[in-house]
Amino acid sequence: MNLKNILEESYNQNNNIDFILKDPIQIPHKFSKKEDIEISAFLTSILAFGRRDIIIKKSNEFIKRMNYEPFKYLINNDYSNMKGFVHRTIKDEDFIYYLKSLRYIYNNGGLESYFSNNIETSLINFWKLFFSSEHEKRAERHISNIENGSAGKRLNLFLRWMIRKDNVDFGLWKNIDKSNLYIPLDVHVGNTARKLGLLNRKQNDWKSVIEISNRLKDLEPNDPIKYDLSLFSLDI
Repeated sequence: MNLKNILEESYNQNNNIDFILKDPIQIPHKFSKKEDIEISAFLTSILAFGRRDIIIKKSNEFIKRMNYEPFKYLINNDYSNMKGFVHRTIKDEDFIYYLKSLRYIYNNGGLESYFSNNIETSLINFWKLFFSSEHEKRAERHISNIENGSAGKRLNLFLRWMIRKDNVDFGLWKNIDKSNLYIPLDVHVGNTARKLGLLNRKQNDWKSVIEISNRLKDLEPNDPIKYDLSLFSLDI
């Protein structure tokens, strides 16, 4: 079986409700309103490191604290009830800062308006905007800056969810071509990519993101990041 067939078979096995029920993407799937999906997806993607069951548990917790109305909560709340909300190295002060940055963004056009088909430039500019207010330096580690060479896994995961459309991903954002997406590179995806000959670099950094994404684009020019499901699931 050739590489494309391996990836395609794995994708077809995971592009379904069973994958959603085991994955943090189940959190934004609880909602139907565009803004609620975006906000819950963005915050869930920030928490997306470590064990999936813990990520899901903590994401359900912040949704409950939002009274299951993410957009209404974001705009109208003082976030005091997020005191004590922590996830691994994310402190409650960090999470509250993320909420404040998101509120500014929604008061000035919404998340979608800050991204374009030039995704690399968008990621850099968005990061600068997101951390333009006073904050603890520690908070930056959870939304990494690709300008410093980071893989930007969580933002790329969020963009995959918003831009691609299939049984798993939402396809809410129609003005950005899915062919421009980058792979959400983590340990699992990196391990599988190396085993399959899609990545030669040892580091999981931005150069590796570009290398894998370009190799996947050779296999599937119009929708290369559909194979994120494949690479992640093959390692799991």
